[in-house]
Amino acid sequence: MVYRIKEYLNSYTNASTLAFFRLVFGFMMLLGLVRFALNGWIDKFYIQPGFHFTYYGFSWIKPIGVYTYLIFIICALAAIGISIGYRYRISAIIFFLSFTYIELMDKTTYLNHYYFVSVISFVMIFLPAGNYFSVDAYRNPVRSFGQIPRWTIDILKLLLAMVYFYAGLAKLNSDWLVNAMPLKIWLTAHANLPIIGPLMLKSWVHYTFSWFGAIYDLFIVFLLINRRTRLLGFILVLSFHLMTSLLFPIGMFPYIMIVCSLIFFSNNLHTNVLKFLSKIFKLPAKLAETQQIYAPRFRSLYRLSLYLLGIFLVIQLSFPFRYILYPGELFWTEEGFRFSWRVMLMEKAGSAQFKITDRKTGKSIYVNNEDYLTRFQEKQMAFQPDFILEYAHFLHDHYESLGMYDPIVNVECYVALNGRLSTLYINPETDLSHIPESFEHKEWILPFKGSIWGL
Repeated sequence: MVYRIKEYLNSYTNASTLAFFRLVFGFMMLLGLVRFALNGWIDKFYIQPGFHFTYYGFSWIKPIGVYTYLIFIICALAAIGISIGYRYRISAIIFFLSFTYIELMDKTTYLNHYYFVSVISFVMIFLPAGNYFSVDAYRNPVRSFGQIPRWTIDILKLLLAMVYFYAGLAKLNSDWLVNAMPLKIWLTAHANLPIIGPLMLKSWVHYTFSWFGAIYDLFIVFLLINRRTRLLGFILVLSFHLMTSLLFPIGMFPYIMIVCSLIFFSNNLHTNVLKFLSKIFKLPAKLAETQQIYAPRFRSLYRLSLYLLGIFLVIQLSFPFRYILYPGELFWTEEGFRFSWRVMLMEKAGSAQFKITDRKTGKSIYVNNEDYLTRFQEKQMAFQPDFILEYAHFLHDHYESLGMYDPIVNVECYVALNGRLSTLYINPETDLSHIPESFEHKEWILPFKGSIWGL
């Protein structure tokens, strides 16, 4: 076994595939950042709100006012550096740090593909992606390599496969397969679309989308890794993601997945694409000519990076299953839900009315959430327990600063999950003001009145 591992780690492949991935990944990230800025979302999500929901352990990461634009500019410049391979290692580090900082500034904007980008960009720091068809390779031909370790490409394939396969496993639940939820809700909302609109009301369409989505996620990678079925697999990738882009507001995610899926094709395709780009942009021919075999500059650091990436992979493969450690229904409590590739699995809505009581006088007032939160923040807060707890702590501190004595914070919260009737979500008698945030089970969440079987 050890011999085979060493043999694999010492096997090589054409560098064009990794260079192509680097180029398109950086370009897609640049497009995403520009799109975010042009839509005014930097101001809307990070500058306008007076309060920001933070991730546990990362409360120190917050927007920095108007200078938040500078973080996006730095991130965009780093994306350009990655794409063209200029100071690649530095660009990759800066991009990972700046993009992850943006992701952690406010968890209201959490999306699976933001996490995916952070994971990929972290791994790319350790890959020799800037040593072929890049500015760095042109400037320093000695460090230009046409043959690189095979694992440097396979690790990206594995991470992409993980996203798909885990998303498929997550769909193996009764709401998705038996009740066609939440697609039954979402597709019905598109009944006004031309031509296909009336179909969105049909029950068989809801079930077709649900079952196809689960089967697609579970098996698409197996089609992509097989040379004979690869073209069919990519046609399905195109069809699936373009359809989801049309029907659901999930931003750049479909296009990122389409582009990333090209990594499964043979290096002949990537080589031809790079040669085509060389002709179009009249780039120096030597950018894609070298066949020199990759040799790490510092072997001890190279071996260390292998160990670090190995540990990182183990964490990524196991972390999505942490929900098993918590009691109760995952979709209801959401304990272990984030960062587990559970993509578009539930329709959840809630309403939360907070009551603040002076602990000494007993005088109470009710909070108007719009005084402190944007509508988007309030919508997200009303059905997510950690949001509710953090907001309760904020209200305690705020009203204490206004003169209340150690305010008691209670909430009357009702939540509806996947078309079910809205029911009481949080124990209204619980004083949330002094309950610390932690990874422990939140016992003040009321039990789920129903059942959802599955993974």
